[in-house]
Amino acid sequence: MITNEMAIKAIEASEKKAKELGQNVTTAVVDEYGELIALSRMDDALKVSPNFASAKALTSASFGMPSGDLAGFAVDGKPYFGLNTAFAGKFMLIAGGIPVKNGGKVVGAVGVGGSLDVSQDAECAKAAAQILEK
Repeated sequence: MITNEMAIKAIEASEKKAKELGQNVTTAVVDEYGELIALSRMDDALKVSPNFASAKALTSASFGMPSGDLAGFAVDGKPYFGLNTAFAGKFMLIAGGIPVKNGGKVVGAVGVGGSLDVSQDAECAKAAAQILEK
């Protein structure tokens, strides 16, 4: 289980990494069902970044894999074709969502949005996930 206290520490790790990268991002931490535990939008982060972060976290928690890794399964002829438009567009198939596992079981996820280079979102999310998997 991810507590609010743990989520806040994870967000701090994400924001520290974002500052190192010269970015302003939003970080969302969700439980295993994709329900929000905590969210923080850094000053000057893109106004839409909370939506990106939350969608990436939901996607990773729901599928148990990084949000960007699902893109290859969502093309024509693959099992998740159309996933990005299903469920009113709630799922995000770009990098920045990382599942959090404990004993091989998904217990939540972190989503980060706001960088123009989504690999930087993923770096921030990984920093946060490492805190939650300790």
